[in-house]
Amino acid sequence: MAEPSSIFDMIGPVMIGPSSSHTGGVVRIGRVANRILGGIPNQATITFYNSFARTYEGHGSNRAILAGLMNFKPDDERIKDALNIAKDAGMKYNFKSVGSASTFHPNTVRVELKKGDELTEMLGESRGGGVIRIKEVDGFDANFTASSHTLIFEADDVPGSVSFISDVLSRDDCNIATMTVSREEKAGKACLILEMDTGPKDLTVRYLSNLNWVRKVISMPNMD
Repeated sequence: MAEPSSIFDMIGPVMIGPSSSHTGGVVRIGRVANRILGGIPNQATITFYNSFARTYEGHGSNRAILAGLMNFKPDDERIKDALNIAKDAGMKYNFKSVGSASTFHPNTVRVELKKGDELTEMLGESRGGGVIRIKEVDGFDANFTASSHTLIFEADDVPGSVSFISDVLSRDDCNIATMTVSREEKAGKACLILEMDTGPKDLTVRYLSNLNWVRKVISMPNMD
């Protein structure tokens, strides 16, 4: 079933062109990856799939993804020179293309990033009008849009952990809009992703981060 669109989706974002799908949405995917990694990567391998694989140079998606990885906004004039800016910043990057990946959305990009000892891999879709969907984070199902405050937990698969986290957030009056839970195996590592109308207090995030069964918490304001 097609996702509902608002009038703002149809108008599209304020952005540097030429295309909201191939430029604006790609910048937003890069910015999400920047937040998950915790900054600008030292190394980046970027794979474009399907339609992106055929058009990423001509439509500027290569510049857009690097701009997003450097946390530029979609209307930043520096996007046009992002290839050179990334090199000057010391980022080593390379692009790959896969022209036929039938299970993926036509406009899909994968980023594999390194920053010091930190590694992040993310798969994102640019769905038109600047709208994105993050499908995978570090091998886990993700399925979030980054259009509302998002919390990402990497934790041990402890019984009752999801209800415990939900209860803590409810005390901050955080209304959970969507929840995605996936795990490697029973009693292994799990990933919980929550999209909320408002974000939790910093103190709450620090409390949750310090639980002995929580490995990482990423608190990410919306990318709009």
